[in-house]
Formats: sequence, C-alpha cells, structure tokens
Amino acid sequence: MDSIRKILLGVCCVALLLVAVRMKARTAEDARQKGIEAFNKRYVELHEKMDTPRILALWEEDGVDLMPGNAALMGRKNISAWVEDMLAKMPGYKVMKQDMEFHDIHVCEEWASEWATEHQQVQPPDGKPVIDSYGKMALVLHRAANGEWKVQQEMWNAAPKP
Repeated sequence: MDSIRKILLGVCCVALLLVAVRMKARTAEDARQKGIEAFNKRYVELHEKMDTPRILALWEEDGVDLMPGNAALMGRKNISAWVEDMLAKMPGYKVMKQDMEFHDIHVCEEWASEWATEHQQVQPPDGKPVIDSYGKMALVLHRAANGEWKVQQEMWNAAPKP
C-alpha cells in the first residue's frame, strides 16, 4: 500500500510539473504575441502620421523590401533612399486613413511572420481627388537583442477593393 502511495505521489508530482512547464511556455508565447500586436499598432500609427524616420527605424539594418515592379531593396539604407525618393516626388500628400488588419501571426522564438490587408486614403495637394487604395502585405519580423521587433522582410502588392 505504501508503494502505491509513493507511485501516485510521483505521478501527481510529474503531472503538476508538466502543467507548470506548459503554463510557463504559454505565458512566454502570450508575451511574444502581445509584443507583435504592440509592434503592429505602432507600425500603423507611424504610417498614419507619415513619420518616415520612425517607420524606417522599425527595419533591420539588413532588411529586404519586395515591392511590386521593382528589384529587391536590400538594406535599410537602400530602403530609406527609395522611400525618400518617392516622398520627394509627392510633396504635399497626406495620409488621411491607414487601416491594417493583421492575420495569421506566428511567433517562433525571435522570429515572427504575419500578413495584413490594408486600406489607405491619401489626400493629394491642391484639392485633387483622394487616392483610395487597397493592398496586401506579408511581413517577416525579427526580435532584436534589445527585445524590439524589427522588419526583416516585407512584401507588398495591390489588392482589389473588398
């Protein structure tokens, strides 16, 4: 009878240990998920504000941007130059609305992937009609040594109006 109690006690201890390990893993996963959600919120806010320097600061130094119709842009320096060139050609344009809905967020240690649908409205200068556009985007994110998520790869293309 005493050996049965010892076995039952041992089984209960192992079961409790497994539950504790699983809870700890779930807590870490929840924290990573919340980190991505915070990154996404900031990403959208910075686009709404047209805060180009802070948007570009969200990129890894060796990040890659895959824009439709263009060669791959490799490195934050090249991505920044491309963005600055585009903005120089569009003085006076203002983002009026930037909606992004993120889907299928997957996190594995310091890497994450997700995709988003987006809707953007931009007001050109001089009372020209609002530009209403829709797109899809895929992101690969990497958590830097300081814990911040950064864009490692982005791929964007136009989408039809839903």
